[in-house]
Amino acid sequence: MQKPSLFIDAFYCWGCKTCEVACKQENRAPAGVKLIRIHEDAPREIGGRMQVLFGVTVCRHCEDPPCADACPVEAITVRSDGIVILDRDPCTGCGACLEACPYGAIGLDDEAGVAWKCNLCHHRLDRGLLPACADNVCLAHCIHLQTRAAASGAAVSGK
Repeated sequence: MQKPSLFIDAFYCWGCKTCEVACKQENRAPAGVKLIRIHEDAPREIGGRMQVLFGVTVCRHCEDPPCADACPVEAITVRSDGIVILDRDPCTGCGACLEACPYGAIGLDDEAGVAWKCNLCHHRLDRGLLPACADNVCLAHCIHLQTRAAASGAAVSGK
């Protein structure tokens, strides 16, 4: 089975945050919740020049997700294609998944008291579409959908 994942070459990201906006609109995420986050990682000197780099934080859809193991109500599951899904209906907002995620990619909707995370826009993938963040909205063209054999390594890379 081919596992879909995001490839993000953060070296080319210039921080426009169009991926954040597209994701937020597609998933109707509440205020304060971001399923993909762009953060400034600079300025720093690189090759004798001051440069601003941007980091990207997003769920990496781990093969054995620690967030799923930590969830006491089993609100986080792994689909047969490897996409890690968080079902907000059973979520109690306990925060165990936030603490367990090694990437800091899960957010909490304080108002509703439930967790949110990237679901790789599986509702779009199931219809043959790209995730909202990778659907030609990235102005730097550094976010791409790729597929790999289910037992492969890291799904997201960046500098």
